[in-house]
Amino acid sequence: MTWDPDIYLKFGSERTRPALELLARVPIATPERVIDLGCGPGNSTALVAARWPDAQVEGLESSSEMLARARASQVRATWIEGEVESWSPAHRYDVIFSNAALHWIPNHRALLPRLMVCLNATGVLAFQVPHNFDAPSHVLMREVANEGPWAQRLAEARTVNVEQPESYFDILAPLSASVDIWETTYLHALDGDDPVLDWVSGTGLRPFVQRLQAEERDAFVSAYRTRLRDAYPRRADGMTLFPFRRLFVVARRR
Repeated sequence: MTWDPDIYLKFGSERTRPALELLARVPIATPERVIDLGCGPGNSTALVAARWPDAQVEGLESSSEMLARARASQVRATWIEGEVESWSPAHRYDVIFSNAALHWIPNHRALLPRLMVCLNATGVLAFQVPHNFDAPSHVLMREVANEGPWAQRLAEARTVNVEQPESYFDILAPLSASVDIWETTYLHALDGDDPVLDWVSGTGLRPFVQRLQAEERDAFVSAYRTRLRDAYPRRADGMTLFPFRRLFVVARRR
């Protein structure tokens, strides 16, 4: 799957804010080695490097398009092209950080214990994932995918990999000295004609549209746009309100 950094960063401030709030809860003052898993265009890595200016900071990203933007960002980091699923570091980290990336990876019950092993003693795993897959933005996306002539091709376009908060506690508590889990719902006030469509075009919609060609892709997007406009009406002031729930986890290794 290909990614477009320009589309993703159209809402860069809103996408970066959860990373800042996650970082604020990481209880390590002077880590030596930190990695940002699924670092995208480097917007979250920039915050990591600023928080810990003396640390060795790395960013891991599977998308060559995103990684090219990260490398051009002048952020003080070592950039690595690779997938979280197959990541097998030669050394351990004091902080493993991930902002809105792990929800693309299946089987968190296997993934998270593997990441915890990659931490030094008392190291911290901190990640944030969207937890809004039952919101109209995603429900309508799946409905349009299931109802059109493209239904068979889109049947397995996207799976939901995010666990419930209680499940993350059960996975991480036996491995951790402390586990901090919380949720935040952001009420984004977005400008433009179809801002929710613009938002998901940079992330969740991509697995669907990239399986379609030309006119069929346009028809899918048009049908989805119509439903989004009903679900997220434009207000009298021209803004569209887009509630977005996110799940945060900070686990310190035992």
